[in-house]
Amino acid sequence: MSDHLATKCVNNRHETLKYDNTGAISYPIYQTATFAHPGVGESTGYDYSRQQNPTREQLERVVASLENGTDALAFSSGMAAVAVMLELLKPGDHIISSCDLYGGMIRYFQHISEKNGLTVTYWSGAPGELAGLVRKETAAIFIETPSNPMMNIIDIQKTADVAREHQLLFVADNTFLSPWFQNPLDLGADIVLHSGTKFLGGHNDTLSGFLVVKDAALAERLRFLSKTIGSCLAPFDSWLVLRGVKTLGLRMEASQKNALAIARFLSGHPRVTKIYYPGLPDFTGAEVHLRQARGFGSMLTFQTDTKETALRVLKSVKLLHFAESLGGVESLITYPSTQTHADVPLEDRERNGILETTLRLSAGIEHEADLIADLAQALGE
Repeated sequence: MSDHLATKCVNNRHETLKYDNTGAISYPIYQTATFAHPGVGESTGYDYSRQQNPTREQLERVVASLENGTDALAFSSGMAAVAVMLELLKPGDHIISSCDLYGGMIRYFQHISEKNGLTVTYWSGAPGELAGLVRKETAAIFIETPSNPMMNIIDIQKTADVAREHQLLFVADNTFLSPWFQNPLDLGADIVLHSGTKFLGGHNDTLSGFLVVKDAALAERLRFLSKTIGSCLAPFDSWLVLRGVKTLGLRMEASQKNALAIARFLSGHPRVTKIYYPGLPDFTGAEVHLRQARGFGSMLTFQTDTKETALRVLKSVKLLHFAESLGGVESLITYPSTQTHADVPLEDRERNGILETTLRLSAGIEHEADLIADLAQALGE
């Protein structure tokens, strides 16, 4: 099997399995809940689809390969993956988390994790501050890089160094860049998290989530939790993501090209006061980002001059869709204050830079000139 990502994405049959002798190019959907046994004490290797299913297993092999992991687990959503991952911890444990996060993650920490006896300290991302936040009860570090929505960059290797020194579990959310542009396991993370709904699936047509690991013992613990909790990805949804992964590289490169063009256009617009995109020369964190990633991605965030401008853009766009989510072939524009981060307290939002003038954009694969024209008419003179 080739080591090239493009080949891994397209030729995702990795090995010929004993139950697949048809030669089908599109991997089969094993739409079954249960499997028959040849006899007492005998198994085909599959018993019940909550535990494992051939279609999901194939998808997990593919995602593990793309992230250079030894195992991956597929879940019914990104938040389902989060829920299982956090079951590795116990009441009384302490988590250090980067402060700028997807709002659903903050909601989970505040309304589920804390109820279950976990405590969370939010960290600015500055490497020199991390070790000082570690307590005797600290068990894990959780980061997003680039972060959602403010595109903050965290040094993965330096974070991994602190995690190893203190024997902490280190989890990195790689949703924004996907394995096409970044591989946190190679930089020292223990677990890579993906909302597969986004770039891995790529078509806004199904939900999914992934945990990817290198350590076999950690994978075994997660598989036990997954089959016990039961939030596994269904066979048909597994097939949809398998199909999406085949074009991951093409989509990531095309949408990145559009994002860079949009960022350059916005940087010269009088109604835009600030742009957060790693591909711009004045981007804070560019040096670290270029050291740990192979590209800039298709996500960008920008500030308009007034709240009224932001609301007018959301109402006036015609080609872009005013919608939550990201990472699909269609370009989406989001208002974090009332959508992705609506449940985050106002004070916390503002501290992280999420204001009433903040817009987040996920560039799709439409023609860049059409996207820029749509933004131009929506922003106005």
